[in-house]
Amino acid sequence: MRFDIISVFPEFFTPLELSLVGKAQETGLLTVAVHDLRDWTHDVHRTVDDTPFGGGAGMVMKPDVWAEAIDDIAAAGGKTVLAIPTPAGVPLTQAKCAELATADQIIVACGRYEGIDARVAEHYATEIEVLEYSLGDYVLNGGEVAALALVEAVGRLVPGVVGNPESLVEESHGAAGLLEYPNYTRPPEFRGLAVPPVLLGGDHGKISRWRREQALRRTAQLRPDLLVELDVKTLDKSDKKLLAQLGWLVDAAQGQLVPVTVRELADTGSKLNVRNTEIMQVAALAARTFPDACPPQMHIASVAKFISRHLSAAKFVDYARDPQVGLYLLYAGNKLAGYSLVLYPEDDGVQGVADGAPVDFAAEVPREGPLVYLSKAYLDSQWRGTGAFAHLLTETLAAISQHTASWPQPYVWLGTNKVNSRAINAYKKHGFRISGERTFLVGDELNSDVTLVRPVNVTQ
Repeated sequence: MRFDIISVFPEFFTPLELSLVGKAQETGLLTVAVHDLRDWTHDVHRTVDDTPFGGGAGMVMKPDVWAEAIDDIAAAGGKTVLAIPTPAGVPLTQAKCAELATADQIIVACGRYEGIDARVAEHYATEIEVLEYSLGDYVLNGGEVAALALVEAVGRLVPGVVGNPESLVEESHGAAGLLEYPNYTRPPEFRGLAVPPVLLGGDHGKISRWRREQALRRTAQLRPDLLVELDVKTLDKSDKKLLAQLGWLVDAAQGQLVPVTVRELADTGSKLNVRNTEIMQVAALAARTFPDACPPQMHIASVAKFISRHLSAAKFVDYARDPQVGLYLLYAGNKLAGYSLVLYPEDDGVQGVADGAPVDFAAEVPREGPLVYLSKAYLDSQWRGTGAFAHLLTETLAAISQHTASWPQPYVWLGTNKVNSRAINAYKKHGFRISGERTFLVGDELNSDVTLVRPVNVTQ
């Protein structure tokens, strides 16, 4: 591959004689030629710029000088790319660098002042590929720094330039689409900081898993935008579980990762009503998901009766307005994926509702402090098994903890059908323990539940 760099400061590019790019030139893998733009001027002052048409500050580089230089340098045959660094260009990405690495020649036109006359890019776009690119959302004094970056980034992708091609796969922005995991070397302890033990154990399977998890964590924390572009087909079950913990779920319908958020829906002067879009969505979600928690022998009419009395849009408006109720909504991307409903007591008890009749559940659950009732926690069917429930429950418990921060030893409890082993196990994983049983009226039928309880603030 050949790089031809045109600049009014050719001495800027001596660093390209060093390191991998320098060695690649010695072995013939790369050719880097630097040209002084002023060699194509014809006046005594070697002028390369002029005032802008229309007025304004600064100077603009002349198109005729650039055209002569490019015409003389462009090779006949093969794939030639004219690369123009400019703050108005597209971001230079690893994917774009990989594409450029297939070219035979790249001419880098380093502008200065207010840039190169726009007609240069317009003209050559009809003859060869033109790439106007940027390193980021900031302005440099000229294109030289961006030209150095392009030669380094593209040149190292030419086969043979980097000694170990596997390093190109695992590095940041490589084929995996993630930021690279952290790396360590001797000594094993440095100023009180130790190398992670897994890297010292010699188990290459565990090391590989650790590195994968660290890459996912780093990307989620520092560059979440990269996760949106990630190919979800490359994710295994462990990846998805970790990403769910980090607040990202696979949207199977869209075939991509989406961020997960949980927020409280409360009427803070917005005058919620039954026609509010979000209220209607929550009510519809509640109507879809509640039947899944009922035993199969329960009559449809009983389930429908419960939904109409307790899960209608009007009831959710009441919940949102009630200061003793916490209504928490889980969104996956822009989709409502789940919700939880929490009843907060005014004293050391809690008034639950069983088909419209107040019931004091406090006496049923042994505890040492005020009792909070987790009335509902449901997910839409497409998000079950994705890790979304754990996220909803974790965020709901965090909200309860914040709400009860000044309370002495608050507890949270819930009831779920005694045959719903999946739900029971899910709650146990979050620190709940079975405390007893209750009967719960659904429509005209009694439902047998187990009750589970845990301290609000518990180390898991």
